[in-house]
Amino acid sequence: MLSLVDHPYQSVCFELLADAEPGLLPRLLVPFARRDLLPDQMRTRRHGDTVEASLEMAAMPAEMVHLVEGNLRQIVGVRRVSVIMRACVRAAA
Repeated sequence: MLSLVDHPYQSVCFELLADAEPGLLPRLLVPFARRDLLPDQMRTRRHGDTVEASLEMAAMPAEMVHLVEGNLRQIVGVRRVSVIMRACVRAAA
């Protein structure tokens, strides 16, 4: 049986807390775009001077998870990043 680490694809949700600033949302997408990835779902909610954001991918290449996480942590104004991973079975066409 494959562990989460051994699986080539991951179902991933990046949950963030950041300062509410103009330009924040496009900056959150840059780490994905650099790697030709497009999140399946992005949800945001503003709470006063902070924003809660959730970016989800159903099948993300496992080797890219830590790279995207690191880039998200480097964005100015991001206070916290949490990563939730599950194994993903990708159907062959």
